[in-house]
Amino acid sequence: MRSLLKNSIKYCLVLIITFNSINVMKAQNIVLSQDEKFEQLLNEKRKLNSSLTINNNYKIQIFSGDSESSKKVLVDFKMEFNNYDSTIIFNTPVYKVIVGNFKTRIEAERNFIVLKKKYPNSILIKPNK
Repeated sequence: MRSLLKNSIKYCLVLIITFNSINVMKAQNIVLSQDEKFEQLLNEKRKLNSSLTINNNYKIQIFSGDSESSKKVLVDFKMEFNNYDSTIIFNTPVYKVIVGNFKTRIEAERNFIVLKKKYPNSILIKPNK
């Protein structure tokens, strides 16, 4: 009889603790506040990520090498050809300068011919399907 009473008390305690913890979990209201700068930074990152994807557009790689050289090439490129999208992508172990965002192969090839004169090691990058 005594062990039955002990078991009943343990069972009741477990039930009480369980119900109390459920009530505590329901009572928690969490309010998050974010700094506006964080939201702006997140939006900028989203823009960068969307522009870096190869998706269905052709691009031209004009340089492949170390970090400092690729930065220099990118700056020089932007000064001469400011109407192209351009960025640096790190693909282990090299940095690549990628330019353009061409929807058709014909458009990409026309621009490739122009850029190949200034950057002879350029290659045309096909979109991933």
